[in-house]
Amino acid sequence: MPRTSIFCFATGFLALAMAHSGLAQTPPARSPVSTALSSTVLLTRQYHEGEKLGYHMRATNQGRYSTTAYQADVNCVVKKDAAGIFSEECAWSNLVVNGKPVELSAAAQNLRQTLSLDANATPTVPDLSQVIPLIGPITDLLTFYSDLWLANKLQQLHRAGDHFYFARGTPNSWADGNYVLLGQDSIDFDLTLAEKNEQGIATLVVRHVVPKEPQIKLTADWMKTPVADAPNNWVEVENSGGGKFSAEIGKETFDVRIKVAGDGKILSATLDNPVEVLERDCSDAELAHCGEPARYQIKRQIDLTLLH
Repeated sequence: MPRTSIFCFATGFLALAMAHSGLAQTPPARSPVSTALSSTVLLTRQYHEGEKLGYHMRATNQGRYSTTAYQADVNCVVKKDAAGIFSEECAWSNLVVNGKPVELSAAAQNLRQTLSLDANATPTVPDLSQVIPLIGPITDLLTFYSDLWLANKLQQLHRAGDHFYFARGTPNSWADGNYVLLGQDSIDFDLTLAEKNEQGIATLVVRHVVPKEPQIKLTADWMKTPVADAPNNWVEVENSGGGKFSAEIGKETFDVRIKVAGDGKILSATLDNPVEVLERDCSDAELAHCGEPARYQIKRQIDLTLLH
């Protein structure tokens, strides 16, 4: 699998991993909020069973050697379970990669991705083993929903200008043990309710930033030297075959901006996700005997727009 595809797959799970950790269940204390303000949560989703939504997603994924672009549509229907928890059941279609339509398998066409902005729900991810062409769109949409879900869950953003820092740090892994032997990143969440306009549309900004002390695993000492202007918080080691290994270390951040309607649904969203990378080809699993380093940037950009 190309490195850019692996990276695209990995970053979609950052917010989801935090959600499953249970850390969001009891948010750390911040400055007191008045009763009046606490009763006005701008981002809370007001679901209605049977409601239908459609989105169009565009993305570019620029790697060291090539750039991949895709676009796809997703249509969702709001449902409510026996416990009264709302979710959106979503189906993907019209996938186009590098300007060419992709024919989806029966499994991909029949896939129903479950998403929710209900603070009582737990973010989940579907089985991706049979829907590989949709991995990018599925996990990118999950990132937007998980970020807004987190803001709802924490209940710390009540008016324009409110800001909250959520220290996560715990590394997320995408290693498969075969091709990717080590794949980790360590991210904190910096959330700001940037504005609310006269139409009641709020803008949520979620910056996924480098923790003060990233907790990724560093196999060799040379990986400790910062690649950019912050501690390294992203690492990937791949089995190149024949006893060779490709080792990458770097700094990852990504900024998410979500326009939220008065009823809490996503109107539009963007994601800007650069990684500054230093790569070395090595002849041992300990990464002690390596060639000269090469520097480059991985950069993903995602745009989501509500169609109806």
